[in-house]
Amino acid sequence: MDAFYASVEARDNPGLRGKPLIIGSMPYERGVVSTCSYEARKYGVRSAMNIKEAYRLCPDGIYMHPNFDKYKAVSERLHEIWGSYATVSETIALDEAFLDVTETAGTFERAREMAKEIKSRTRSELGLSCSVGLAYSKSAAKTASEEKKPDGYFEILTPKDFTDLLIDRDVRALFTVGARTAEKLHGAGIDTVRDLLGREDDVVALLGRQGRMLVQLARGIDDRKVTPYRPEDAKSVSREITFQEDVHDYRLLEDVLLLMSMSVAERARRHNLRGGGVVLKVTYSDMKSITRSRATMRCDDALSIHREAVEMLSSLSRRGVRLIGVGIYNLSKGRSRQTTIEEAVSIFRTDEGRRLEEALAEMSGRYGIDFSANTDGVRRIDALHSLVEDMRIRRVYG
Repeated sequence: MDAFYASVEARDNPGLRGKPLIIGSMPYERGVVSTCSYEARKYGVRSAMNIKEAYRLCPDGIYMHPNFDKYKAVSERLHEIWGSYATVSETIALDEAFLDVTETAGTFERAREMAKEIKSRTRSELGLSCSVGLAYSKSAAKTASEEKKPDGYFEILTPKDFTDLLIDRDVRALFTVGARTAEKLHGAGIDTVRDLLGREDDVVALLGRQGRMLVQLARGIDDRKVTPYRPEDAKSVSREITFQEDVHDYRLLEDVLLLMSMSVAERARRHNLRGGGVVLKVTYSDMKSITRSRATMRCDDALSIHREAVEMLSSLSRRGVRLIGVGIYNLSKGRSRQTTIEEAVSIFRTDEGRRLEEALAEMSGRYGIDFSANTDGVRRIDALHSLVEDMRIRRVYG
């Protein structure tokens, strides 16, 4: 999709069309740009940019918080349209997917027609534009989809076409080359794809297995299959919160960790996943980040996740905290629950629910918020941010 969040907002509010629209945090808040309209990009604003830098570049822009429920609803309809053309669809994000049309199209000619239909239906049924790339491989299709944005179409039909297109571009044009990898390559004097192909041995010596993959990609070779996303394939489930002001109150941090642990447990339970360890992330006011992890036999409920996270937090130095996060890793499918096992789990969950209610009741007394009734604040990340900020203000100012 083209500037997805911003495009949805402009579709629903015509007064926003043609304006520099920035979706993310407010300029006076801590946070980043989630996405922005193409009008805002003309000022140099881009996704993941610090919101204060975005405001410096575009002080007259229109700033909005994201509405994830709205975007998810639109996304579901998008993927229904797109998926109807493919034998296999691999969802990359709310607004992006790989579609394998090898069997449904059969020829590039029919695939071109499908691309036009996808663009037409996306616009007519949802009032939004998308950019489509047609190619022989995943990396080439991704490159093609970016080539003529917004509302574009481009095709790369052979490995030679792919290499010819990118040969004199920066190495960041290749899949998996982010800022750090690019910095390593540039430091070695490998700036372009042409440089990379001319110094293959140096690339492999510098980056190892990733270097070998980059050499193959630069040659246009990419045999990765389009694979449907499965929640159990995720490596971790996590949540993190950036506070609007540094937090020195570790009682507040522990309470925030409980809410985030509930969110993580709810997401894992929704997909019948359980974790083999808990991870804690803390970023201090000086931007130094510390990550701690701990393997555990069982961490698929909120209280277990919270207990491990709090113990790890207690071992860290007590300084002002800018960001805190918690998650579970080493994911696996939950055990089957039948007969006596099902009964045992049911009894445990009843006990867990009671203890969780008691913990939330204590928190309600501290903050004057009915946490038991505020389940929306745990389910939705934007609501969770608002709830935590309310807690912080009440704790600081009473």
